[in-house]
Amino acid sequence: MMRPAEPGLGATYLGDGQTHFLVWAPFATTVDVRMTVPTQREVRLRPLPRGYHAATVDDVQPGSRYTFVLDGTLERPDPASRSQPEGVHRPSEVIDPSEFSWTDQGWCGLPLRDLVIYELHVGTLSDAGTFLGVIPYLDGLRDLGITAIEIMPVAQFPGERNWGYDGVYPFAVQNSYGGAEGLARLVDACHQRGLAVVLDVVYNHLGPEGNYLGDFGPYFTERYHTPWGAALNFDGPHSDEVRRYFIENACYWIDTLHIDALRLDAVHTIFDRSAHPFLQELAESVNDVAERRNRRVHLIAESDLNDPRLVRPPLLGGYGLSAQWNDDFHHAVDALLTGARSPYRRDFGTIDHLARAYRDGFVYSGQYSQRRQRRFGAPLTGVEAQQLVIFVQNHDQVGNRVDGERLATLTSFDGLRLAAAATILSPYVPLLFMGEEYGETTPFHYFTSHTDPDLVAAVREGRQREFAEHWDRDAPDPQDPTLFVSSRLRRDLADREPHRQLVALYRELLTLRRELPSLAHLRRDTLEVTVARPARVLLVHRWHGPDATILALNFDDQPATVLLPVPGGNWHKRLDTASPTWGGSGSRAPDAVDASQATAVPLPPRSAVLYHRQIAKEAP
Repeated sequence: MMRPAEPGLGATYLGDGQTHFLVWAPFATTVDVRMTVPTQREVRLRPLPRGYHAATVDDVQPGSRYTFVLDGTLERPDPASRSQPEGVHRPSEVIDPSEFSWTDQGWCGLPLRDLVIYELHVGTLSDAGTFLGVIPYLDGLRDLGITAIEIMPVAQFPGERNWGYDGVYPFAVQNSYGGAEGLARLVDACHQRGLAVVLDVVYNHLGPEGNYLGDFGPYFTERYHTPWGAALNFDGPHSDEVRRYFIENACYWIDTLHIDALRLDAVHTIFDRSAHPFLQELAESVNDVAERRNRRVHLIAESDLNDPRLVRPPLLGGYGLSAQWNDDFHHAVDALLTGARSPYRRDFGTIDHLARAYRDGFVYSGQYSQRRQRRFGAPLTGVEAQQLVIFVQNHDQVGNRVDGERLATLTSFDGLRLAAAATILSPYVPLLFMGEEYGETTPFHYFTSHTDPDLVAAVREGRQREFAEHWDRDAPDPQDPTLFVSSRLRRDLADREPHRQLVALYRELLTLRRELPSLAHLRRDTLEVTVARPARVLLVHRWHGPDATILALNFDDQPATVLLPVPGGNWHKRLDTASPTWGGSGSRAPDAVDASQATAVPLPPRSAVLYHRQIAKEAP
C-alpha cells in the first residue's frame, strides 16, 4: 500500500527510519515527543496554526514506543495512536500499515441490497478471542448466505474484556485481539471469500478509563450532555479540529484497513446545531475516499430518533448516510414472540405494529408513543427499503437484558423459525447476531475489565440502577470474568438437532431471498401487507414483474386458517417452517394454490409459509 501523500494525525512512518508526528494540542504551549523504546530521547515539536504541533524525527522505526509531553510536565499517549501494545495508560507504538500484505486488489465492495450482515464480538466468537480466531468460521458463514460480517468496536479499551464501547483510542486496534495487523488479515480473508466487513465505530463518546483527550484540547463540551457525560464538541469553538479527528479516523478504517462500511453508534447522542452537520461532512469525506479507491463504502447509523433525514441526500435536506438500523422491527417481533418486560414494551405488542414495520419501515413515523408520551418519528418518504437494517437480535437487545438472554431462551423453536422467516424474507437488509442461525442459548452479557477501583464500583452501581426499574433482581457484575467466559459461543450446538435443522432453514431462507426476484428486489412500493383477523396472521405479498410471493406469518399461539389474497396464476409452496424438514411438527398447508379457487390455508401456531408464482416466458 502506498503511504499517504500528506501525513495525518498521529505517528506516520515515512520510510528510511523517519517518522512524522502530528498532534492537536491547543491547551499546550510546548509539546515534546518522548521516545522510550528502543532508546530514550525527546524532540520538541514545532507549533503550527490552530493548535497543531508537528515534527519529522529521524531514527524512529516501526515498533518504537513514544508519548507526548505537554508543557514539559504532563506525559500522555498519542490521541491518534495506531497501537497501544501495553494498554490504555502506557506509551503508543509506531506501526507501518504499508507492510500489510493485501490480496484484495480486485475487491470493490457490495451494494446495500446484497448485504446480509452477521454481527459478532471478536472476544466471544471463538475460544481464541482474536481476529485470527474469526477466520476459520468465514467459509461457513459464506456458505450459509451471509455476505458481510459486522465487528463490534475494536478501538483500544482498558483491559481485555469489553463490548468495545469503552474505547479511548479510536485509531488503535485492540491489542488483545491482534492489533491492526490482525484486523487487516481478517479483512483480507473476508474479501477473499466475497464477504464485506462492517466495523462498529463510536463517535458519540469515549470510555472513562484512559480518556486523555481533554488534556490536549477542547474535544468535549459542557453545552450538551450524553449518558456518558459531556458531549463531544462538534459545533462549538475549535470543533473543526474535533471533526477532523473523527473524520480522519473514519477514513483510516476505510482507506488503510479496507473496511467496507462503518456502523455509527447512537448518532442521536451526537449533538450538532451547525449549518453543515458533522454527519453530513463525514459522509462527504467517506464518499471521496470510496470514489478515489473505486469501492462501495457505506455509513450505517444507529439512531433512536426514527429520523429519515439521516439517510436522505443533502439535496433533500438529509445528511447523506447510506442506511440506518430500524429498532422498530425488532420491537414488533420481540413483543409478539416473548412479551418480555422492557422499556419499549408499552409501544408494541400487536400484529398491526409488525404490519406497519413491513409496510412503512418505521412503526412510529409521527404517531403518539406511550413510552415517550409524545408523537415520535417521521415518514420514510423518499427512503429506499435497502436503507433500513432490521434484526430480531443484536448485541444491545440481548446484552441489555438483565441475564443476557438470547431469543432462543425466550421463545420456542417454532418461534425462532418464524422470526427467521419474518426477518430474512422482508424487503429490508437483514442482520443476524452471532449464534442466531443455530439457536445459540448461551447468554451474551455486558462485561468490562476496568482497572480503576472507583470506576469499577461506579459501573457496577450504574448497571444496578439501570435495571432496577424493569427487573426484580440484581444485574450481574460486569467485572466478573466468568461473565465473559460464559458469553462465548458453544458452536457444537449447531451439530445437534434441532439446532442443525435451524441452520438448514436459515440457509434455505437466504437462498430464496437471493434467487427469487420478488424477494431479491428490496422495495416497499411492490409490497402489500394485510392482517388476517381475528388471528395474529400477517400476509405479505411482494412482486417484481411476473415473479411474485406471498408470505403468511402466524404469530398466534393457536392454529389459524386463512384465505391467501392470490392474484391470477398457480402458486406453489416454497417453504413451510412447520415442516419436519426444519424440525417442525408438520403442516397441512397445500403444496399449491390456484387463484381460481378459494383455497383455505391452515397454519400451525407460530409458523410461516411462503408461496411463489412464476409465469413462464413464452417460447420464441
